[in-house]
Amino acid sequence: MTESAREPVATTPASRQDPPVTAQPSVTEQPPVTAPLNVTALFAEAATKSGLMWVQPPDDRAWPFWHAWADETVYVVSGPGEQTLPWLPEQVRLILRSKDTGGRLLTVQATVREIGPGDDSWAAATEALKAGRLNAPQDALERWSRECTVRALKPFGAPLEAPGSYPTTSGAAPVPPSDATTATWRPWHWRGRPRRRRGNRLPDDG
Repeated sequence: MTESAREPVATTPASRQDPPVTAQPSVTEQPPVTAPLNVTALFAEAATKSGLMWVQPPDDRAWPFWHAWADETVYVVSGPGEQTLPWLPEQVRLILRSKDTGGRLLTVQATVREIGPGDDSWAAATEALKAGRLNAPQDALERWSRECTVRALKPFGAPLEAPGSYPTTSGAAPVPPSDATTATWRPWHWRGRPRRRRGNRLPDDG
């Protein structure tokens, strides 16, 4: 057999060789992104259903107050002839109740800012407060600007307490001292206190 009759040997050009197999980086599944809670919408729903809420400064008890809700802000007035509130720092807690049950519904953080007659939001704040004030006198706005304090409390961040995330404690607080209490003095009753009241039976009752 001649050289020309030999079968050719199959060769692979260098340009057609398969590339070396390299390790591919593992793909880690990312956890789903949770949309941030719109605390303003949740707060607005609770604030519009109840005209009463509580403000709690740090290291102090919660103080009840009536308010006006407008422009995603809680407006409150306090001072002579109005409700009593303590000095409030720049950040407090707001506690809202359920109008249906009267129980605690929502607790959020809020910023505090005092509003004066020269502020741009003075007119909107006082008009909203006057509309919600029972038997507001005609000179209410003038008196508020002269003697009272108007504040704007704006909620922010995620709720500290909300439906589904309430603490297991009762949340009971001691009664604050007041001149209206009768802990050591009992009122006088004509011919003494009755021994029997409606719904109660004493042991000596027949």
